[in-house]
Amino acid sequence: MDALRITGLSHHFGSTQALDDVSLTVPRGSFTALLGVNGAGKTTLFSLVTRLYSNVSGSIEVAGFDLRRQPAQAMARLGVVFQSRALDADLSVAQNLAYHAALHGIGRRAARARIAQVLAQVGLEERAGDRVSALSGGQQRRAEIARALIHSPDLLLLDEATVGLDVKSRAEVLALTRRLIASGGVSALWATHILDEIQGDDDLVILHKGRVLSSGKTAAIAGPSGLTQTFLSLTGAAA
Repeated sequence: MDALRITGLSHHFGSTQALDDVSLTVPRGSFTALLGVNGAGKTTLFSLVTRLYSNVSGSIEVAGFDLRRQPAQAMARLGVVFQSRALDADLSVAQNLAYHAALHGIGRRAARARIAQVLAQVGLEERAGDRVSALSGGQQRRAEIARALIHSPDLLLLDEATVGLDVKSRAEVLALTRRLIASGGVSALWATHILDEIQGDDDLVILHKGRVLSSGKTAAIAGPSGLTQTFLSLTGAAA
C-alpha cells in the first residue's frame, strides 16, 4: 500500500487551471521529491491533500484511506510541515506539541511521553522548555517536524521546508527527514525548487505549470545529462 496515491487530480481558481490531471504516488518508506519552480502548483497540491481546498475531480488516498470518503482516517495518517511557520512563538516547544497532541486526542500522560520521544528524534530534547521565539530558524523547523510526528503519521508532507534557512540549517533539516524515513515507519513528500536537495535514488515527480512532466527514480529521469539539464529541457526554462 502506498503512503500517498493521487489520481487524475485537477483544480481551478476561477478560469485559471492550477493543476491539470495530476497523478503521483509516494511509495511506503520513500523520500519522494516534488520538484517545481515557484508557481508550478506544489502548494496547491499540498492544500488539496491537507483539505485546505476540496478536490472536485480525481482522487487522493493517504495510507489507503480515500480523502473524500474517509477524511478523518486519512488526515490522521498525515503530518504536515507548511511553508509558513505553524508554531506559537510565545509558547514553549513542549506547550506547542502538547496542544497539537490534544488536537489528535492524545491524553496528557501519553502526550508527555510522546513529546519526549519526538523531541529526541529531532535533537531538541534540551530545548523543550524554551520559547519557540528563542530557537534558531533551523531549530524551529525541527520543532515543526516534531509537531508533525506527534501522532505517529504514515506520511509527512513538507512544503519548501528549507525556505529561509542558511546552508547548514537546510542540510540539517534535510538530513533529519532522511533519517526519519530510514528509521522506518514514515514516508515523505518533499516539495522543493532546489535541485541539490535531491539524490539519485530518490523518487522524483517533476511538476510544471500544474502538470506532471516526469516521475520515477531521479537517476533514471536525469540520465546522462544530469538533473539540472533534464529539468531545464523538460520545463523549457532558461539556464
